[in-house]
Formats: sequence, structure tokens, C-alpha cells
Amino acid sequence: MDIGVLTAPLTVIAGVVGTLMSALLTQRAADRSRQREQERAEEVWERRAAAQELWVCYVALNTACRHYLAALTDQLYALGHDTEVPHTRPRLAGARDHHREVYAEAQLRLPDRVLDHAAAVSHGLGAVYGMVRRLDAGTPRPGESPAAARAAVDSLWDRLRDMRREMRADQGASGADCGR
Repeated sequence: MDIGVLTAPLTVIAGVVGTLMSALLTQRAADRSRQREQERAEEVWERRAAAQELWVCYVALNTACRHYLAALTDQLYALGHDTEVPHTRPRLAGARDHHREVYAEAQLRLPDRVLDHAAAVSHGLGAVYGMVRRLDAGTPRPGESPAAARAAVDSLWDRLRDMRREMRADQGASGADCGR
């Protein structure tokens, strides 16, 4: 048998197999590249979704704290003017309950540095709430007065601003805080 006769078909077979393998390898590389790109896109989407969920939690907590403080302020106003405003007590109770719910969720979602600020605000709100309720019932503790409660509320507005700044910094928001 002549080697030249075998070489030609073997060369053709090797060329065909090489061409087919090249196409197969190119297709596999393209599939892997598409898969990696899809995974990167899903990771970006998941990060954005998590950031959006955290932002929604931040907004809810900020809103609940503001409503709670406003309800405390209204109740203090009613106490200071010796007027019975029928909607202030239920509004205060509702704001307190709503804040508790939002804060409970925030405790599970917020990063520690933001949660520290939120805990300080929440603790302060509870302390002022107790003071206002005792003043309303006519059983204040020593040192508790409407003026002391107003000073505590003013201090809480400052703490709330600090908490909001920390939330914005966590989310990468820039610019001055115009929350006064």
C-alpha cells in the first residue's frame, strides 16, 4: 500500500475533524461568555434590588419617625394649651404603633452604623412618649414638664437628621441635607 494514497484521505479527515472541532470549541466559548454575562447582569440586578429594598426601608423609617415626632408635638401643644384635642391621642397611638412596626423591620435590614442612629431615635421617641403620657395623665416624674418634653422633641429632630444623613451616606446620596 502506498503511503501517499493513505495520506490524502487522512489529511482530509483531519481537516474536516479540525474544522468541526473548531466550530464546536468556538460555540462552547461563546456559550460560556454569554453565561458569564448573564450571571453578571443578574448580580447587578440583585444588588440594585437589594439597594432599592433598603432605600424603601429607609424612607419608611424616616417617615414613621417624623410622623411620631409630629404626633408627640401635637400632643404637647394640646397639653400646653389645656385643650382637649380629640384626635391627638389616637393619632399619637397610631404613629407609635406604626413606628414600632417599621422599626422592627428596620432592625433586620439596616447596617449597624445606621441601626445605631435608628436605635437612639427609637429609644428617644419611647422616652418622650412616656413623658408625654405621664404629663397627660397628671402624674409626671421629677424633672418632667412640658418644657422638658419640648426640649427632648427638639433633640430628637436633631437625632433624626443625623440618622437621615447616615442613611443617605450609606446609599451614596450626595448633597446637603435640607431636612430642617
